[in-house]
Amino acid sequence: MPTDRIDIRHVARLARLALTDAEIATFAPQLGSLMTHVDALAELDTERVPATAQVVPSRNVQRDDVLRPETILSREAALANAPQAQGAYFRVPRIIAEEG
Repeated sequence: MPTDRIDIRHVARLARLALTDAEIATFAPQLGSLMTHVDALAELDTERVPATAQVVPSRNVQRDDVLRPETILSREAALANAPQAQGAYFRVPRIIAEEG
């Protein structure tokens, strides 16, 4: 059985999983089946397969930045939602004390 190579309790402890004996009995055959598939993959000849970083080609989809006047928030509307305003600016609490 391939799970003889792996100490399931040790792996569970590393993953910080508290497995019961019943869970270990359930997962052991599943892990054994998985390891059998991994062994089958290890036998494949991949000598002439080029290394790839990404299987599916990807591209960055971007759109041009376009100014849309209907979405522009006026200064007055923005400041109307502010908890505190001082003139034309948002007023925020000081987070760094001034020296002096």
